[in-house]
Amino acid sequence: MRILFDQGTPAPLRRHLHPHTVDTTAERDWSTATNGDLLKLAETDGYEVFITTDQNLRYQQNLPGRKLGIVVLMTASWPRIQKHVPDIVDAISRAQGGGYIEVVINR
Repeated sequence: MRILFDQGTPAPLRRHLHPHTVDTTAERDWSTATNGDLLKLAETDGYEVFITTDQNLRYQQNLPGRKLGIVVLMTASWPRIQKHVPDIVDAISRAQGGGYIEVVINR
Protein backbone atom coordinates (compact mmCIF):
# COMPACT_ATOMS: atom_id res chain seq x y z
CA MET A 1 0.00 0.00 0.00
CA ARG A 2 1.23 3.51 -0.80
CA ILE A 3 0.98 5.93 2.12
CA LEU A 4 1.59 9.68 2.15
CA PHE A 5 2.52 11.50 5.36
CA ASP A 6 1.36 15.09 5.75
CA GLN A 7 3.81 17.65 7.16
CA GLY A 8 2.92 17.18 10.83
CA THR A 9 3.12 13.39 10.77
CA PRO A 10 6.30 12.26 12.57
CA ALA A 11 8.67 10.63 10.08
CA PRO A 12 9.87 7.93 12.55
CA LEU A 13 6.43 6.32 12.25
CA ARG A 14 7.36 5.08 8.77
CA ARG A 15 9.79 2.53 10.29
CA HIS A 16 6.78 0.75 11.79
CA LEU A 17 4.73 0.55 8.60
CA HIS A 18 6.67 -2.08 6.67
CA PRO A 19 5.85 -3.49 4.08
CA HIS A 20 3.97 -0.36 3.01
CA THR A 21 5.65 2.31 0.88
CA VAL A 22 5.70 5.61 2.77
CA ASP A 23 6.55 9.04 1.39
CA THR A 24 6.26 12.48 2.92
CA THR A 25 4.89 15.64 1.37
CA ALA A 26 8.36 17.18 1.80
CA GLU A 27 10.01 14.34 -0.11
CA ARG A 28 7.50 14.80 -2.93
CA ASP A 29 8.08 18.57 -2.88
CA TRP A 30 4.38 19.07 -2.13
CA SER A 31 4.83 20.97 1.15
CA THR A 32 3.32 24.19 -0.20
CA ALA A 33 0.23 22.56 -1.71
CA THR A 34 -3.09 23.39 -0.07
CA ASN A 35 -5.02 20.47 1.44
CA GLY A 36 -7.40 20.15 -1.51
CA ASP A 37 -4.60 20.24 -4.06
CA LEU A 38 -2.48 17.92 -1.94
CA LEU A 39 -5.24 15.30 -1.79
CA LYS A 40 -5.68 15.53 -5.58
CA LEU A 41 -1.93 15.14 -6.16
CA ALA A 42 -1.80 12.13 -3.85
CA GLU A 43 -4.76 10.46 -5.56
CA THR A 44 -3.39 11.12 -9.04
CA ASP A 45 -0.05 9.66 -8.01
CA GLY A 46 -1.63 6.46 -6.70
CA TYR A 47 -1.45 6.90 -2.94
CA GLU A 48 -4.07 4.91 -1.05
CA VAL A 49 -3.80 6.37 2.46
CA PHE A 50 -3.05 9.89 3.66
CA ILE A 51 -1.86 10.24 7.27
CA THR A 52 -2.16 13.65 8.85
CA THR A 53 -2.36 15.40 12.21
CA ASP A 54 -4.71 18.05 10.79
CA GLN A 55 -7.84 17.53 12.86
CA ASN A 56 -9.76 20.11 10.81
CA LEU A 57 -9.30 18.32 7.47
CA ARG A 58 -12.72 16.67 7.60
CA TYR A 59 -14.37 20.08 7.95
CA GLN A 60 -12.28 21.77 5.26
CA GLN A 61 -12.49 19.13 2.52
CA ASN A 62 -15.20 17.08 0.86
CA LEU A 63 -13.93 13.58 1.67
CA PRO A 64 -16.69 11.25 0.42
CA GLY A 65 -15.88 10.08 -3.10
CA ARG A 66 -12.13 10.44 -2.60
CA LYS A 67 -9.86 7.59 -3.65
CA LEU A 68 -7.72 8.10 -0.55
CA GLY A 69 -8.42 6.83 2.92
CA ILE A 70 -7.65 9.48 5.52
CA VAL A 71 -6.08 8.56 8.87
CA VAL A 72 -5.87 11.41 11.39
CA LEU A 73 -3.51 11.18 14.35
CA MET A 74 -4.86 13.28 17.21
CA THR A 75 -1.39 14.55 18.13
CA ALA A 76 1.92 15.23 16.38
CA SER A 77 3.97 14.14 19.40
CA TRP A 78 6.20 11.21 18.43
CA PRO A 79 6.72 10.04 22.06
CA ARG A 80 2.94 9.73 22.40
CA ILE A 81 2.34 8.32 18.92
CA GLN A 82 4.91 5.55 19.26
CA LYS A 83 2.91 4.05 22.12
CA HIS A 84 -0.05 3.65 19.73
CA VAL A 85 1.64 2.18 16.65
CA PRO A 86 -0.59 -0.95 16.72
CA ASP A 87 -3.69 1.28 16.67
CA ILE A 88 -2.29 3.24 13.73
CA VAL A 89 -1.42 0.08 11.81
CA ASP A 90 -4.96 -1.16 12.42
CA ALA A 91 -6.44 2.13 11.18
CA ILE A 92 -4.32 1.95 8.03
CA SER A 93 -5.53 -1.58 7.34
CA ARG A 94 -9.15 -0.40 7.67
CA ALA A 95 -8.73 2.81 5.64
CA GLN A 96 -10.80 2.91 2.47
CA GLY A 97 -11.19 5.45 -0.28
CA GLY A 98 -13.30 8.33 0.96
CA GLY A 99 -13.05 7.02 4.52
CA TYR A 100 -11.92 8.97 7.54
CA ILE A 101 -10.47 7.40 10.69
CA GLU A 102 -9.28 9.28 13.77
CA VAL A 103 -6.69 7.54 15.93
CA VAL A 104 -7.14 8.69 19.52
CA ILE A 105 -3.77 8.97 21.20
CA ASN A 106 -3.74 9.21 24.96
CA ARG A 107 -0.73 9.88 27.09
